[in-house]
Amino acid sequence: MKDLDPNFVHTVFFWLKNPENPTDRKQFTASLQKFLNNSLYAKTKFIGTPPKASRDVVDGSFTFSMTVSFDSAESQSKYQTEPAHLTFIEESSSLWTKVIVYDSQGI
Repeated sequence: MKDLDPNFVHTVFFWLKNPENPTDRKQFTASLQKFLNNSLYAKTKFIGTPPKASRDVVDGSFTFSMTVSFDSAESQSKYQTEPAHLTFIEESSSLWTKVIVYDSQGI
């Protein structure tokens, strides 16, 4: 198991156009997993779906989330233009309606 690298954490939330469509979900998941498996820069890799919210402060409106960590902001910048990332966007962008990104650097 890899530890989360606190230098730079990149969290992305995706809202699929057809979140209940099993074919779209399968296609999106396969593309995302392929991307993360081939990324040269992402260290820690996590794909998730929202759990049943048990509190009002939990936003479970997204379809998928992805969290990856990097050893530096420079590595994250390179990740943005690497072929694996660009292929993922090309393959999957037609499946989502909304994407929100949160980036954080450790203190």
